[in-house]
Amino acid sequence: MQVLVVDDNRSNLAVFARILREIPGCEPTTFVDPGEALAHSERERVDLVVVDYRMPEMDGIELIRRYRSMHGSETQIMMVTMADEREVRYRAFDAGANEHLCRPLDNREFRVRVTNAMALVAAQQALRDEKASLDRLVAEQRTMIERQAEELVGRLLRAAERRDDDTGNHIVRMAEASRVIARRLGLDDETVRLIHGAAPMHDVGKIGVPDAVLLKPGRLDENERRIMESHVEEGYEILRDSTIPLVQVAAEIASSHHERWDGTGYPRGLSGEAIPLSGRIAAVADVFDALASDRPYKTAWPSEKALDYLVQNSGRQFDPKCVQAFVDGWQEIAPLYAGRGLGAAA
Repeated sequence: MQVLVVDDNRSNLAVFARILREIPGCEPTTFVDPGEALAHSERERVDLVVVDYRMPEMDGIELIRRYRSMHGSETQIMMVTMADEREVRYRAFDAGANEHLCRPLDNREFRVRVTNAMALVAAQQALRDEKASLDRLVAEQRTMIERQAEELVGRLLRAAERRDDDTGNHIVRMAEASRVIARRLGLDDETVRLIHGAAPMHDVGKIGVPDAVLLKPGRLDENERRIMESHVEEGYEILRDSTIPLVQVAAEIASSHHERWDGTGYPRGLSGEAIPLSGRIAAVADVFDALASDRPYKTAWPSEKALDYLVQNSGRQFDPKCVQAFVDGWQEIAPLYAGRGLGAAA
């Protein structure tokens, strides 16, 4: 145990150091200057501080106060006072001291108190080690679960691709565009990762849409449109109630990526920020890719025309901030649409 001893009296320091060296596992470092002691504590590990109260320039209570502000509450601190300085001891405890010693020093009592402090420090370190071990185990388990979830997602998406040859390319492009939008919005790395991983599942509910509707080359009639729109709720039913964050975000996107900023979307008619942000992000990426891609019922729009559609419908169909993030990130998105009009320098 590393013990920091601070006392402006060198004779007192020598006594403390001698007693501490007699205790197995104890390594004292002594200072007459409190400022130097604090500087040392920033460079080296300290398990126990023994500090005298009466020192010039910085007394023991001030040292304790500064030490606690620098290092928190884990280190054990003993204040040394005269036997009749009860109020000083109370102030020391208020500043963050754990123990006190009275002068004249009782060597045997000092050894017992230091030994007890060593046991407490060891117990605290054991708890920290156990927590770190558990944290590692939880992280490993979470990684394994997320990999399993990603594998399941991949299998679901491959099932969708078997029905629509363009689905695979579409989900790659819109997921990448969703990642760019999320990052441009300033979301944290973990949220960006989840949105990027979950976005490909936005249309998983189309597994339940009949080919006659899904692949129809012409305009859908009213009944066919209702069938097509049902993929939102079907996707949510497939993904809901998961305990896995990636699938939770995917369910959120599946259920909300056809909502509109002005409240005229489906299935719930949500508007503005009542629409989950993940759904607002996916909506911009999804619609742009749908416009800029060949579909059974249309040919691909040039990129500049599709981009203009986003801008013209900002504040009506789309969240204006998400559209602006798409525009700002166009140089990163453009390579996905090479040869379709608008260049990477736009």
